[in-house]
Amino acid sequence: MEPLGISLAALGAALTTLFCLWLVSLRLRDASIVDIFWGPGFVLIGWVTLCLGGAYEPRAWIAVGCTTVWGLRLGAYLLWRNAGHGEDKRYGAMRARDPRGFPSRSLVTVFGLQGVLMWVVSVPVQAVSIRPGADPLGGVDALGLLLFGTGLAFEALGDIQLARFKGDAVNAGRVMDRGLWAWTRHPNYFGDFTVWWGIGLFSVAAGHPWALIGPAVMSFFLMRVSGVPMLERGLRHSRPGYADYAKRTSAFFPRPPRSR
Repeated sequence: MEPLGISLAALGAALTTLFCLWLVSLRLRDASIVDIFWGPGFVLIGWVTLCLGGAYEPRAWIAVGCTTVWGLRLGAYLLWRNAGHGEDKRYGAMRARDPRGFPSRSLVTVFGLQGVLMWVVSVPVQAVSIRPGADPLGGVDALGLLLFGTGLAFEALGDIQLARFKGDAVNAGRVMDRGLWAWTRHPNYFGDFTVWWGIGLFSVAAGHPWALIGPAVMSFFLMRVSGVPMLERGLRHSRPGYADYAKRTSAFFPRPPRSR
């Protein structure tokens, strides 16, 4: 099977699964289930390309293994976090604006778009799974693994810190500005950023530097479109102290907080 055919098969698997989730979301009246599949969707794409490509080499196993650890952790966390909270207000607002048109619109702009983004961002793991390269593991792979581990730890620790903060009733309505959240306003997004540039380095080591388009697209959306900008628009209105927090804390890349 040709590489393009394998990649398109992975896209088809992701879109088919998302279509089934869309049908479930119609019955539940909750489009938020699409968020839970974001991480596991990458796992699906990685394993489809590995199995169809048949290149069971160490670099391919490492790339798919890293993707699996990251994706399943993220999916499990979002499943736990969203349980019992109903539909996310973003999707609720879309539904309220056009109740009759929301089902078809959500299929295209929510579920379908997510599938395409998964496919594009996952290009590095696809490339390595199909053609892992003839060169043995080396320094670039080690750097990629280091970046991946750093990003995963950053993301997971940030999620744990935020969950503990929100779990204390004393902090209701307050801004989380402790731990990693004192160094960056979005440690989870920075973690995703670092994870995917780490996986991208595996594709460079395999001789596919063009595959860095994947983490580049991820970075653009996190920093300019649906990540930081979208989340902060809501936080600045819902958290009275958020403006002061933003003045002393980096928006994305970690650095020591400014003095108050």
